Amino acid sequence: MISLGQDEIAKYPFLAEAGQYLNDKGFTLEQFATDPDLKIIVDKAYERIESAAEGKIYNLKTDNSSDKDIILPLNVFSFLIAIVLLKLSGLNTLINRFSLAEARRAEKFLERDLVSDSNKTSEEFAIKIFRDVFSITIKKAGDYFVIPISDYLQHAVNFHELEWKLVNRHVENGMVFLTPHESARLIRKELGGYIGTKIRAANTPPMSKGFEDKVHKLSNLAKKFVVDTVVSTEIPPCIEHAIEALNKGENLSHSGRFMLATFLLGRGQTVDEIAPLFKNAPDYNEKITRYQIKQVAGETGGNRTKYACPSCEKIKSNDLCFATPDCDNIINPMQFGKKRL
Repeated sequence: MISLGQDEIAKYPFLAEAGQYLNDKGFTLEQFATDPDLKIIVDKAYERIESAAEGKIYNLKTDNSSDKDIILPLNVFSFLIAIVLLKLSGLNTLINRFSLAEARRAEKFLERDLVSDSNKTSEEFAIKIFRDVFSITIKKAGDYFVIPISDYLQHAVNFHELEWKLVNRHVENGMVFLTPHESARLIRKELGGYIGTKIRAANTPPMSKGFEDKVHKLSNLAKKFVVDTVVSTEIPPCIEHAIEALNKGENLSHSGRFMLATFLLGRGQTVDEIAPLFKNAPDYNEKITRYQIKQVAGETGGNRTKYACPSCEKIKSNDLCFATPDCDNIINPMQFGKKRL
């Protein structure tokens, strides 16, 4: 267990045990639901979830933002009450979006702490998070940080950009060199998974009247991400699985999204018809999603290349294959449902 000071718990509230923290501060959950003086915390908790749902990183604002004694407790309590509201709502879509947004928020603090020349304690604490929470051995090396190749490969598998390929990294004596920004970015997915796991593992408290309005508002908020796009029933299991993952609010991999978009484009669907399928993804951004689908469709970009759906062999190598007997030994998902010659 990592020992947390007030500053650390405000930056990384997901490391705290919620119930214990409330008890240590002399509060009960019922007080937050009934005490008018604590309503501001419940309001901030809802705002924190709402910001996450919109793909934003929560930035706490108070009437006197310079008052550290106000900001630190509000940061922690708003996070803990947000978890309560999410548990009461039971909305997986919002839990996933909240987890990703909080991971991105923590990532910024991690990067800042790793470059904190004036505060050695902050740097040591950030390194401790890498070591104790994610089992990554990380050390300072001048202006860089180094981690073993094995640790790097385990986490860099989540990235598809060329700069993350091992061949494009600075490597010495079995250690990969990373900037503070790259070090923090490397564990964003794991941070999101860690936060999401803690939320799902938390007990769901009884509904309190003081929380009912916020939970109702969360239900309405989640409706924005309900997918009602109709897709042909004649689709292969890999595509069906990808759509189901998105509908559940899961973070489909880059390869999975590419497979889905190219398949549906190949079946004649338009960008307008495909884009809504992705709105349930935790990191959904309509503008970026539409741009990326247009790129795949060859409607934008320099060479205007329309990409084809990857082969079954490629899909298997990306762990996206869920073949059934109906696949009938096809070699590309586009062949599904068609009689092979």
